[in-house]
Amino acid sequence: MEKVAIDDVDIETSPLGVHSVRRPVSRALDTSDFAMNYFELEPGDSFSGGLHTHHDQEEVFYVQEGTATFEVGRDRETCEVTPGECIRFSPGEFQVGYNDSEESVTGFALGAPKASHDFGEIRIDRPLPSVWRGNPPRACTHRRRGLSIHV
Repeated sequence: MEKVAIDDVDIETSPLGVHSVRRPVSRALDTSDFAMNYFELEPGDSFSGGLHTHHDQEEVFYVQEGTATFEVGRDRETCEVTPGECIRFSPGEFQVGYNDSEESVTGFALGAPKASHDFGEIRIDRPLPSVWRGNPPRACTHRRRGLSIHV
């Protein structure tokens, strides 16, 4: 048995600089087949930084507070997820989630099986538009061990 308080999990942010609070809960619990990350998104922040898919992972987002906006598919159909709601993405389904509101968003990203990529191994190839809260343009179109990001 493993137990952890969310606030005790160290903050580990994306190298894309698109959010300020991401707590890798599954790493703290030492899970082997399941990923769980806690997020706090300020207005303009993003869960991931760009339209992407996990070829090897099903992903579910649960919104605890605030309203998260997701763009789904290469056509970027939008869907809002409000407190107490979940949204699921199949392996291979493109999505990006972000805070397009004036309030903070808190929630969880859950994935199974655990992703085969690591943020530290993502290669950045091309600038993204600077759409997040004054962050400089960052990254990427790539495919690396199960993850694809497209702009």
